[in-house]
Amino acid sequence: MYSIDIDKDIIIGIDEVYVDSLVPHEKVLIDKKEILKSSLKYKDQHLIISTILICSESSLIIDGHHRYIALKELGYDKVPVTLINYFSDKIITDENDTFSKNQIISNSKKNNLLEPKSTRHLIYCNKNKSWFPITLISSWYNLKTK
Repeated sequence: MYSIDIDKDIIIGIDEVYVDSLVPHEKVLIDKKEILKSSLKYKDQHLIISTILICSESSLIIDGHHRYIALKELGYDKVPVTLINYFSDKIITDENDTFSKNQIISNSKKNNLLEPKSTRHLIYCNKNKSWFPITLISSWYNLKTK
């Protein structure tokens, strides 16, 4: 159950994927990443974490760059993801849909990363008839600790 009402074809599934298969499109804030890493490494055997949102076609990280880097640096081989239909017209890159999704993917594959928080992906809520941060469709996930 998600806190917003979205089209049923947007979420493809939830899975664990190899961390090296993911494609970031933004740099991360070092301080934020270090704080996240510290909090993750002191957990008990249950690491409850929000899934990283990725494009089901390209493995582009849509939301969760700091979680991705923190888990990667902590030595996790696999990370929890929510696979989404990124090309849905109910997903935009920011309030003005400034960035082309295809251009984001193309640049990221060339390792031409945007500055942190350049995109602020939004998803359309059918019930409220307005746009919300896409992170709301992440799921909590119990990742086996290292």
